[in-house]
Amino acid sequence: MSELQRQPITQRVSCIVCPMSCVGEVEIAEGQVVRMVGFSCERGRAYAESEVTAPKRVLTTTVKLNGGTLRLLPVVSRQPLPKDKIAACVRCLASVEVEAPVKEGDIISGDLLGLGVDIVASRDVESVSR
Repeated sequence: MSELQRQPITQRVSCIVCPMSCVGEVEIAEGQVVRMVGFSCERGRAYAESEVTAPKRVLTTTVKLNGGTLRLLPVVSRQPLPKDKIAACVRCLASVEVEAPVKEGDIISGDLLGLGVDIVASRDVESVSR
């Protein structure tokens, strides 16, 4: 590790966990949080630490739906995914097709990319009567 990488870095983080929307600073040295100020709750501190060390996001997108009242099925990740894997997850889901009917919460893609996160339907879609 170079001397430059050992220097503490301060990042400003806006918390999105609760309506307080705290804005604080997190100081990182050698990949570890060494100081944190400005967050008023434990959830905010946990979010800030995660945001600077291993940011994650909930993925919401759509997949192709066959035989349903909609052409696309809205889906969501059951837990947040690593931010740097979101694009790969979207590319993977672009090839997924499901058959109607679908119920909210049905697993559409289990353990996506081996990340331990399921992609589930976020609404019911009935099949088209023929």
